[in-house]
Amino acid sequence: MRVTLRGSCAVVLALVVGGCDPTLNIEGSFFPAWIVAMVIGLALTLVARYVLALLRLEPHLGPLILIYPSLGLLFTLVTWLVLYRT
Repeated sequence: MRVTLRGSCAVVLALVVGGCDPTLNIEGSFFPAWIVAMVIGLALTLVARYVLALLRLEPHLGPLILIYPSLGLLFTLVTWLVLYRT
């Protein structure tokens, strides 16, 4: 009984919260706002990589496979907070 109640509560919560995602009208098509934040975060990560390579700091960063995804996530979340905080 407990698993069924927990599962049904999760489904109801997902349906209620799913309608809270902001959408943007771009050229007549609606896009979820997180896609815009992700694209901006990716672009900022590419700019940061270019700047770090230009300043020759990239070899001193550590494991790049962890650094750049972390920078991408940071830039994406900061973009989300700046553009869509209520």
